[in-house]
Amino acid sequence: MFKFKQFTINQDRCAMKVGTDGVLLGAWTPVHHNPFSILDIGTGTGIIALMLSQRCSAEQIDALEIDEDAYEQAVENFENSPWGDRLFCFHAGLDEFTEEPEDEYDLIVSNPPFYAEDYKTENEQRDLARFQDAMPFEEIVEAADLLLSENGLLAIIIPFKEEEKFIALAKESELFPIKITRVKGTPKSEIKRSLLAFSRNEISEIEIDELVIEIDRHVYTPEYIELTKDFYLKM
Repeated sequence: MFKFKQFTINQDRCAMKVGTDGVLLGAWTPVHHNPFSILDIGTGTGIIALMLSQRCSAEQIDALEIDEDAYEQAVENFENSPWGDRLFCFHAGLDEFTEEPEDEYDLIVSNPPFYAEDYKTENEQRDLARFQDAMPFEEIVEAADLLLSENGLLAIIIPFKEEEKFIALAKESELFPIKITRVKGTPKSEIKRSLLAFSRNEISEIEIDELVIEIDRHVYTPEYIELTKDFYLKM
């Protein structure tokens, strides 16, 4: 169980537990355009959808989860939260969900599985959650192209080494970066993650910055504290 300031995540049945990537995306994703409807692709525990429920007044927050145990856990976490009436989880894969799209979304978010390396572990459920072949970037971009409203945004967290590839892929569907934050664990470590936000409208000045998480073990930077303080109990 993982307690946040305004909600609790049960995660005993989820292969992928609450991690920094999900918290980063949930806290960082732009909501300045006041989205009415949000879609969280591959919701896992439901953490990103829950964080966005806390951060904005979107009335329709839909989440997709293909793994049955994770789906049931997300539903439970949604129902136990203060925003249960706005949250809905679909037990489906992205390809199924996009076959006959009924809705457009003002915000689409995803913390996709991205271990594209060739090894697999003995735990099939965890592999499904971690390996890119479970949800290729192409599928996410295609879904965003199909489901995003005219002024909607796509927000995603991926390995830094995949950043160029993903931006090029998005451009093919006429989705353009508006904000990029590159994440490092410590001031001296390499950049590990890229937080990316895309829009259908190309802009001349992309907002680009860097975020360092820790100065020392469990000594967090002011920027990271500022980003996550509304969620973490001890921030």
